[in-house]
Formats: sequence, structure tokens, C-alpha cells
Amino acid sequence: MIKVAIAGLGNCASMLIQGIEYYKQKGEGYYEGLITPLIGGYKVTDIEIVAAFDISKNKIGKDISEAIFEKPNITPKIVEMPKKGVKVSKGPIFDGVAPHMIDVFNPVMDGKIEDVVQELKNSKAEILVNMLPVGSEIASRTYARAALEAGVAFINAIPVFIASDPTGEFPRLFKERGLPIAGDDVKGQIGATILHRTLTSLFRLRGVKVDETYQLNVGGNTDFLNMKTEERLYSKRVSKTKAVTSTLENDYLEKEGKIRIGPSDYIPFLGNTKVAYIYVKGSGFAGMPIKIEASLEVDDKSNCAAVLVDVIRGVKVALDRKISGPLIELSAFYFKHPPVQAKDDEEAYRWFKRFLEM
Repeated sequence: MIKVAIAGLGNCASMLIQGIEYYKQKGEGYYEGLITPLIGGYKVTDIEIVAAFDISKNKIGKDISEAIFEKPNITPKIVEMPKKGVKVSKGPIFDGVAPHMIDVFNPVMDGKIEDVVQELKNSKAEILVNMLPVGSEIASRTYARAALEAGVAFINAIPVFIASDPTGEFPRLFKERGLPIAGDDVKGQIGATILHRTLTSLFRLRGVKVDETYQLNVGGNTDFLNMKTEERLYSKRVSKTKAVTSTLENDYLEKEGKIRIGPSDYIPFLGNTKVAYIYVKGSGFAGMPIKIEASLEVDDKSNCAAVLVDVIRGVKVALDRKISGPLIELSAFYFKHPPVQAKDDEEAYRWFKRFLEM
């Protein structure tokens, strides 16, 4: 089994935990809906959640099978969950709760990171997955340091630059501790960033210059409510923008102010449904205009969980093989802001296959 701890038991964690149980109940050999059925011999059903951390009074102390359905989570029940015998532990807040989200999250204020470290050790977790709210810069880095202290690998699913830390500190620390790290900012299975990258890659492949482009995203879960404050969105916008501009020849779109990507609004009745509107305008043969407008509608959290079950198994493979530091090939395929960007997703997939063959 792959022993996993989760920081942030929100909607994405709910779908991840339910999804693992879903495939267990479907039985041996059922792989429908998975990106990669087997990774290093590991199946989705080999993932076991052994610890979970949250700041909500609604969830702390409850079995994870119950806590994932507590408010403000709105992920629907897709499977009957048996008790797992894993209670949600109290986590520290730091900047994990925006001021306008206090009443929504109903947080405790006295969580200690020392307790997180001890629980990681007690649970014998091998991997810690960070799924805190967007904008949790200090809290995410604190959990990364807790992983280092406890001797567990780290997966950073949100747009805080840890695996891709521009200072090089976290990549160095995980390398020195002999631990792998994957990140940053998980892509969806078929998400807005994947679709946007595909369109701009198509333009480049067919000799069409992208003149301007935008991506607008709306949704109705706490993720989108949290992101209503622009100051929590800086890293998110950078992450999504770089994921798209990396498919082009240079960064001219940013220099000319011809690109805008990121969350746009919170629409409560959408629930976990995310709707993305993508616009790409370019110049083709003899300067003639070409324009594509597309919309994408997905369940935001199943889109995330489908990727995380692959990343968890990939990180376990790295642990087995004693590969440490940033997982370049794995991160390029599964994250928006990896340590090294591939030119397109076909190249990233080749890198991922190369990682599996190491």
C-alpha cells in the first residue's frame, strides 16, 4: 500500500478519497476513467489515506469517511464510504484562511505544525499531499517543511512555487533529505489549461502566430469563493499563464499585454461545476485572421483527483527507486507550473514515460 497524508480536507480531497473507494468497489481490473491504470505496478486501489489535516471545527476529530461530507464541502456522494479509522487532525492556519472565508470554514486557531510532524511520523505516511486553498503561501511552505522534518515525500497540488521554487531552497532541501517532491499546481484530467495549451500548440504547429488570448473560469465551490480576493491569486495567474505561454516561441504575449488567464467569478449555483471560456486569435497565411472560441464544462474536483492518483503512484515509484528532489518529468506532465516546462503536452507525456522507464 501507498500511505498518504492530506493537508486540506476540502472538495478535491473528498473526491480523491471517494474515488479510491469507488475503484475498490468496482473490483480488480476496472480502469475506466483513469489516465494511467498501472504506474510502477501500483493500482489506484493501492493508495491508502493514513492521515488528514484541516482547520475546520466541522471536520476535526471525525473519521475521514464522514468529514469529507461536512460543510463547506459540496462534493456529492458517489459511493458508500465505510469507516476508515483515520480521524482528521488539527492543522495550523497561518494564511490558509482568507478573512472573507472565516465564517465559511469555521476554523480553529490553535493548530500546531509540531503536531502535524508527529502525526506524519505516527501514521507512517510516505507522502504528504498539499491541497490547501489557493493563496496559502506561508501555510504551504510550512507543510513542506513539516514533510522534510517527518521524512516524507511532498506533492504540492496548489499554485505556490515549492517544487519550482525560484530560490532553489526547497528543491535543494528535498534533494539533501533524499525525498522526492512533485508540483506545482496540479492540472486537471481534461482541464482549461490542458485545452488552452492544446489550442496554442496547434497554432504554433500550423504556423499561425497567436496575437491575443484569454481564459476565463467560473465555478461555485469554496475554491472559487476563496479566489474572489485578487491578492490570493497572484501565483495562480502566473502558474496558468506560464503553462500557456510556454507552448509559444517566446513571452511576447505577456510583454504586449495580450494574454489574461485566471479565475473570473464565483457563481454559487454552479457548485463543483467549473466552466471555462477560452479565446485564441491569431494571424495565419498572408496575415489573415484565425479565431477560436471554446467552452469547457467539467466537474472541478474529479478533474483534479484523476491526476492526483497518478502523481501519488509516480512519487511512490520515486521513493522505491530512491529518486530525490524535484521530479522533473512527472511534474511536467501533471502540473501547470513544474520546475521545467515541456513545450507541449505530447513532449511532457514522453518525459513521463521516460521517468517510468528509468
